[in-house]
Formats: sequence, C-alpha cells, structure tokens
Amino acid sequence: MLSIHSDDHFMGQALLQAELAFEEKEIPIGAVIVCENRIIAKAYNQVEKLQDVTAHAEILAITAAQNYLGSKYLNDCTLFVTLEPCNMCAGALFWSQIGHVVIGARDEKRGFTRVSPPPLHPKTLIAFGVLGNKCEILIKEFFKNMRSQQKDL
Repeated sequence: MLSIHSDDHFMGQALLQAELAFEEKEIPIGAVIVCENRIIAKAYNQVEKLQDVTAHAEILAITAAQNYLGSKYLNDCTLFVTLEPCNMCAGALFWSQIGHVVIGARDEKRGFTRVSPPPLHPKTLIAFGVLGNKCEILIKEFFKNMRSQQKDL
C-alpha cells in the first residue's frame, strides 16, 4: 500500500502538475514542495502561458512555498520535481536553502548536475529516480508530439 507520506506519493503529485503543463502545451515539468509531510506548494511550467522565461515549475513552487511559510528559507522543506532542475532553478533552490530535492528524471542536456560542483546549497540533500521512468516518458511524449506537429506544418 502506498503511503501518502512516501516519496512516490509526492512525486505522483508532481507528475499530476506536469500533466497539467502537458495539456497546456507547456514543457511538462511539475513540482511540489512538502513541509512536515504536507504539500505547501505545487506548480507546473507556465513559460508560454505567462510569456515569462523564468516561470519554471520550481521557481513558481518556491515562491508559493515562501509565501505560505512567510519565510525566504525552505531548509525544512523537500522539493519533488519531475525533471532535474536547470541552473537557474538550482540557483533559486540554493538561495532558498531548500533542505532536500527529489528528482524524477535526469536532464542530460540542461540539468544542474552538468555543473561541477552542483550549484545547490551544500546542506541540500539530493535524490534521483523517484518515478523516474514515468517522468521521462511524459517528457519524451511531449517532445515527440511537438516534432510531429512541426512536420505537419
């Protein structure tokens, strides 16, 4: 039985956010931030919708969590995100001092782990691969659809 406090459960919630992005033709990345086993923020990519290159799921979730807590620091929180954050998002996570980052799928092209040392706060714990296959399939399906639509034009 799946616990509602498990990494799989929370990543599943992030995947639901990514699916919203997919439906809106945004790159399907979803994020939730958890504090004391409770989701305090959730977001998905809204770059196209908001015409804002910084409207990544992680940035929107960080802002929502900070507003919820009334604090700029998230050191007691965990971010669950369906795709490895880019360097911009990793920088925001650094400054928020997030305690833990759980990542579904790796981003071999633009993920923050391509930079050495990784640009997260030194105390931030990192985990990879939670529901990674499902996260990867959603991203690949999105780009496959995009390529197919471009061919049809």
